[in-house]
Amino acid sequence: MLVLSRQRDESIFIGDNIKITIVDIRGDKVRLGIEAPTEVPVHRQEVYEAIQRENQRGVEPVAKP
Repeated sequence: MLVLSRQRDESIFIGDNIKITIVDIRGDKVRLGIEAPTEVPVHRQEVYEAIQRENQRGVEPVAKP
């Protein structure tokens, strides 16, 4: 894992087309702004994991009684 220090209104780039900007810092919360092409999905971790579970459920065979 790469760990970077950034202050408010500073950004990092991932590749040539994904920009992450520190929008606000309040206590232990950091707000991020993410600019990415529409074809690149961007999800919070818990949403991503829920999508993965649903996708896995869709490919698992259903047990017959």
